Amino acid sequence: MKVNVQKIDGAAAGDIELSDTVFGLTPRADILHRVVTWQLENRRGTARATRERSEVARTGKKFGRQKGGGTARHGDRAAPIFIGGGKAHGARRREFDVSLNKKVRALGLKMALSAKAQNGLVVVDSLELTDAKTKALAAAFGKNGWNGKVLVIDGDVIEGNFGKAASNLPGVNVLPAVGANVYDILKHDTLVLTRSAVEKLEARFNG
Repeated sequence: MKVNVQKIDGAAAGDIELSDTVFGLTPRADILHRVVTWQLENRRGTARATRERSEVARTGKKFGRQKGGGTARHGDRAAPIFIGGGKAHGARRREFDVSLNKKVRALGLKMALSAKAQNGLVVVDSLELTDAKTKALAAAFGKNGWNGKVLVIDGDVIEGNFGKAASNLPGVNVLPAVGANVYDILKHDTLVLTRSAVEKLEARFNG
């Protein structure tokens, strides 16, 4: 699959051949759903359990007379009705570490990239800026028609000046190639890859 390459300012910069095994697959909603669910579930922290009556550190000694005290006949300070007592019907510990086969994860990322290759993929030569200012970068984005949410993926590391200039643009996120993931790719309207990012992503699957 041959795709035109441009510079950040919109000028043409040749073309690039994308691997059909990475960018030419037919996306499947069930695979993408499984991978996105796996990602979001693993972001969740463990739900803490509350301590119930048998777990709080209170005395079990009967603290009042059975009769004549003028109060109810309690036998345990850990009862839920007392301050410091256990929680009645408390929350249980829940863990959200869902497992997913590595092959399915890799397939999901390929399908996400393929979905953007069909609609919403832009390949740029590099992220080097002549004017490393947020205002100038915003103007370049508008000129290129990159509206809405934009995800920019670079090679090993993010180009420093571009990262600083893009940090103040709303809806724009920048990642190194190693951080490419299905959820972020799908939730953005436009995916911008550098030549270096394309090489890293293809090597990630073909190596």
